[in-house]
Amino acid sequence: MYKKILVAVDGSQTAHAALNSALQLAGEAKGRVLLVHVVNELSYFNGHESYGIYLAELIEIAQKAGNKILDDAFALASAVGATAERLFVEKHDEYLGDTIANAATNWGADLIVVGTHGRRGLGRLLLGSGAEQIIRFAPVPVLVVRSEDVDTDHPAKK
Repeated sequence: MYKKILVAVDGSQTAHAALNSALQLAGEAKGRVLLVHVVNELSYFNGHESYGIYLAELIEIAQKAGNKILDDAFALASAVGATAERLFVEKHDEYLGDTIANAATNWGADLIVVGTHGRRGLGRLLLGSGAEQIIRFAPVPVLVVRSEDVDTDHPAKK
């Protein structure tokens, strides 16, 4: 049974579904969760972006938003009686999958839980797949959770 469950949270509906699944698993196993939020997309900015937004302001916004996401996830974990820790990671030189894999290794996780948007085609090509990266680099099993309303156009759902 999984006792140390790392769950990636980004504030999305799919991450919320993953969090709920991780909390349920942790509750059943009397385990604990590590809530991880990663900011790494800022490497694409060059310091002075359009509309007068500077990199320092973007970093501050991302930090505040990330900490709010972690606060909300921690509050939910506390509300259901789960033992939880939180980790905010700011990595601009590493793939998301590497960052989550390193966090899982360092914490001694035995399961990673992540949400997926289920994008295909052009959406996946343009936006990438964080879940796919995490699966590729994970040192432990990965549970991928989809929220109920994603990918409703898939033929199998009709």
